[in-house]
Amino acid sequence: MIRLFKHYVPYAVLLLGLLDFLLLIGAAEGGWILRAHQIGMAVDPAATRLAPLLSFGIAIQTAMIAVGVYGPESLQSIRYALARLLVAISLGVLFLSVMHFLLPDITLWRSNSLYAMGLAIALLLAIRLLLGSMLGGEAFKRRLVVLGAGNRAARIREIEQRKGSGFLIVGFIAMNDGAQVIPEAINRSAIYNLADFVVRLAASEVVLALEERRNALPLGDLLRIKTTGVHVNEISTFLERETGRVDLDSVNPSWLIFSDGFSAGRRLSSIAKRLFDIVASSILLLLTGPVILLAAILVKLDSKGPAFYRQQRVGLYGEEFWIVKLRTMRQDAELTGQAVWAEKDDPRITRLGYWLRKLRIDELPQTWTVLKGEMSFVGPRPERRQFVEDLEQHLRYYAERHMVKPGITGWAQINYPYGASIEDARNKLEYDLYYAKNYTPFLDLLILIQTLRVILWPEGAR
Repeated sequence: MIRLFKHYVPYAVLLLGLLDFLLLIGAAEGGWILRAHQIGMAVDPAATRLAPLLSFGIAIQTAMIAVGVYGPESLQSIRYALARLLVAISLGVLFLSVMHFLLPDITLWRSNSLYAMGLAIALLLAIRLLLGSMLGGEAFKRRLVVLGAGNRAARIREIEQRKGSGFLIVGFIAMNDGAQVIPEAINRSAIYNLADFVVRLAASEVVLALEERRNALPLGDLLRIKTTGVHVNEISTFLERETGRVDLDSVNPSWLIFSDGFSAGRRLSSIAKRLFDIVASSILLLLTGPVILLAAILVKLDSKGPAFYRQQRVGLYGEEFWIVKLRTMRQDAELTGQAVWAEKDDPRITRLGYWLRKLRIDELPQTWTVLKGEMSFVGPRPERRQFVEDLEQHLRYYAERHMVKPGITGWAQINYPYGASIEDARNKLEYDLYYAKNYTPFLDLLILIQTLRVILWPEGAR
């Protein structure tokens, strides 16, 4: 994996993304040439139309990232990849067609775009057919040796067996630090020189997965392994990199304190984030104002009660603020005054509310809260005080998620389906902690782009 702005990107995804971009530029140039020959126009050098070619490549690839073309499922299944490619290219071309009216000099003609669209589908599908097995195979997987044979080592094996895993375990070494659950693990006492053993396995990384680290940390072995050029990692850091979340089962306070992240030196990033929130929320309110007004009228006609629903949520540093949404539940949804988790097919949701939630239209009024500065577009979802107090009793580090401003969308929202239980809250907390720890404008941009996937395939909406 390569680390870009604190976020890890698999080598296979990076290589495929670069190849895709080159092929998109080629498709745009091919579409231009085909159309030029069709109407008998002379073909100038490609450098004279560099802006339209780049705009085509950037727009289509952004749409590909948004709809999940580079996700594990797309890398493993050609059928899945083709479906997402068709959606992405269609969305990209539609966007470019609109942009042509505003900026005709930096976009392809619509006729050129249609030719480029067909070529792009063919080329992008062809490269996946050629490289498909290699991208998901061992060629791009790191060879891993695990020091440990207990439950933590079993957790690493479980991740290895998932679709799209980026590593291959070539050996488990039992360190006599607890119960052994990996039967094929080699005992440390049976290996004379551990560093030489790791090198002979052609391992590129060693992960320390001890159950009990007290008096069991093999410092001498780790030092010799490190000096051979093999990367040595602790399990919490390894799991954070591989899963995009902070693993609550393995993490401890000292790791959170001393590991990279939670940087205070991001004042410029915070200023840029706030400026983006102000500009984007102002534009979005202007564009979606008629939609919000129409939806509010329909809500009033559909069921008894107010069109808008106001509720106190816990925000930055634990301070409460009022959140505003279009009402999607019956007015008597919480007659007892107690906060209640939303359920699958919740009977309290109105007929219109079901569709407002599916299309995320009920969230649009929160843009006003973003403009006021109480929320951001990207951040952990704010919860009600009653839920927060309950979850803080059950989940370690839950209060730490309030060290960043809450958001309309977030890292947990694009990676984990809607949940309404303590276990769901735990999984989402792991993603929220990852976001708080590794926040950069790049990660915000990635989340905003991939939110389109959640909107288009809203299986998590409830």
